[in-house]
Amino acid sequence: MAAAPPARPRPRPRAGAAGPRAAAAGAPRGVEGAAMLWSRCPPCATARQCFHALKLIKRDCLLSLHAARCTSTAAVPRITTHYTIHPRDKDKRWEGVNMERFAEEADVVIVGAGPAGLSAAIRLKQLAAEHGKEVRVCLVEKASQIGAHTLSGACLEPRSLQELFPDWKERGAPLHTPVTEDKFGILTKKSRIPVPILPGLPMVNHGNYIVRLGHFVSWLGEQAEALGVELYPGYAAAEVLFHEDGSVKGIATNDVGIQKDGAPKPTFERGLELHAKVTIFAEGCHGHLAKQLYKKYNLREKCQAQSYGIGLKELWIIDEKKWKPGRVEHTVGWPLDRHTYGGSFLYHLNEGEPLVALGFVVGLDYQNPYLNPFREFQRWKHHPSVEPTLEGGKRIAYGARALNEGGLQSIPKLTFPGGLLIGCSPGLMNVPKIKGTHTAMKSGMLASEAIFSQLTNENLQSKTIGLDVQEYEENLKKSWVWKELYAVRNIRPSCHSILGVYGGMIYTGIFYWLLRGKEPWTLKHPGPDFAQLKPAKDCTPIEYPKPDGKISFDLLSSVALSGTNHEHDQPAHLTLKDDSVPVSKNLAIFDGPEQRFCPAGVYEYVPLETGEGSRLQINAQNCVHCKTCDIKDPSQNINWVVPEGGGGPAYNGM
Repeated sequence: MAAAPPARPRPRPRAGAAGPRAAAAGAPRGVEGAAMLWSRCPPCATARQCFHALKLIKRDCLLSLHAARCTSTAAVPRITTHYTIHPRDKDKRWEGVNMERFAEEADVVIVGAGPAGLSAAIRLKQLAAEHGKEVRVCLVEKASQIGAHTLSGACLEPRSLQELFPDWKERGAPLHTPVTEDKFGILTKKSRIPVPILPGLPMVNHGNYIVRLGHFVSWLGEQAEALGVELYPGYAAAEVLFHEDGSVKGIATNDVGIQKDGAPKPTFERGLELHAKVTIFAEGCHGHLAKQLYKKYNLREKCQAQSYGIGLKELWIIDEKKWKPGRVEHTVGWPLDRHTYGGSFLYHLNEGEPLVALGFVVGLDYQNPYLNPFREFQRWKHHPSVEPTLEGGKRIAYGARALNEGGLQSIPKLTFPGGLLIGCSPGLMNVPKIKGTHTAMKSGMLASEAIFSQLTNENLQSKTIGLDVQEYEENLKKSWVWKELYAVRNIRPSCHSILGVYGGMIYTGIFYWLLRGKEPWTLKHPGPDFAQLKPAKDCTPIEYPKPDGKISFDLLSSVALSGTNHEHDQPAHLTLKDDSVPVSKNLAIFDGPEQRFCPAGVYEYVPLETGEGSRLQINAQNCVHCKTCDIKDPSQNINWVVPEGGGGPAYNGM
């Protein structure tokens, strides 16, 4: 059983006053009424003066509303109500509400119960037990259950697991499917060209295991809990707390009990503060707290922009005659063109039933705003080399997540006073291997070893209240993780040549296979992914076939399989810095790409009630927490923040 956090005081919200939207509603109607009278009655001098005065009133109202970012006018419908955009101290509905938070002290706080965060927690408690020390470790996780937000291919390299638990087999780790066969190919529209996998290439999977990563993470959670780690699932870390000297003090979990319009409910409760000597950020790809830390401590000053991909995945039960347990298949090529990075995977699992995991990854540096990753995935399943495996089968799960593809060049500074970054948060994925679990776990273990050394150093003289564990980054750069990432650093950026993805394959076959990454140069990425999108007028729309309901499916029925759920009456956690930008820029210039790159149907342009123009509708309940919108939005207007803890997908071993 996960530890229950201490009871939090329940503030008593004041009875709500009318919000800005209600207060502003009257003025436009008054002017519209005057306009109607103007059209029906002959204007006299007095009437003209009155109408002119009303127009001035309307103008002043609109200017004041714009200054307050209250975009509830007909021209710009109000979308965002979240307190990160509309501060509570400027909202009369929050006057008198008790905003005090209960605080707990720990030695180490960890944000995120993925492979990295759990490995860090386990290693800390192992070291404490070995040295007879007491170390309090608290771990918060936004999913309602450990592993419920975890999604990956996944083909696991067990190197870090072996270091963490040499007896992992005896402990019952859910690694049931050793890889028995590796296949790689290039797809054209109608055929498949096999490509030999030479020994030593990154995609060789001999000795690895096909796993359901969510189940593996759940098992890691059990091991952590048995060692005394305090696990708090269903509590999302919403805010970084700082000491007066600028070092990280800890985190605060999300508030609960807030209405969709941003007003407090009678059940409003403030989040919990967790203070620590060191806070470990293991949020996964594009963490919303890590983004804040990058800016505060200028952690990305000496690295290139991170590059990302979006991975979409399904689980199928297939005809047992077509099932090949242990087979791993990867492809590149169709349906993507050579300038769009991406590819597929198809893994045959041995989980007691004929189960396959299949998925499609699209690099988020693609240029055509009409590209739809979800529909590319559905189209790929109809390829002659793929469809026969799925015919007669049943799809049982769907999900999506973003993944880091920048590699070594895009890794930021990993330490800062009071905290550090581990796992996929800073981007430790080995891109050509399509693996990041083993490197994430090792980074967590190395972080804990460095932290434990400082916690138990009686002669330590810290310059800040929050400990600055710089040894972690130094030790990571001396480890096999850094050596592995350095060797493959040029493979992903080599795909930006005129040959595209095929240029990357040629580079891998020549330079990597011969030199093992020892070439004396380091290639660069072209820039952030959102900046690569071209205007719609310069691109050709893509026609996608309709789903047949047997092999390919529509988006909403797919999202239903993810188990995604959010409390409906809460402010949308997909926040907009400016509510006018989606229509004025994204729709006008890029034809609204968010309605295509989102793999869950969160963003939708719908006609205005007046019949003229469109507005953006955010279906926040659908969000699977992939962060793609935050990454690919060409105007960088979307800021993903955590919803109420426990919301989001409910994956079962994805």
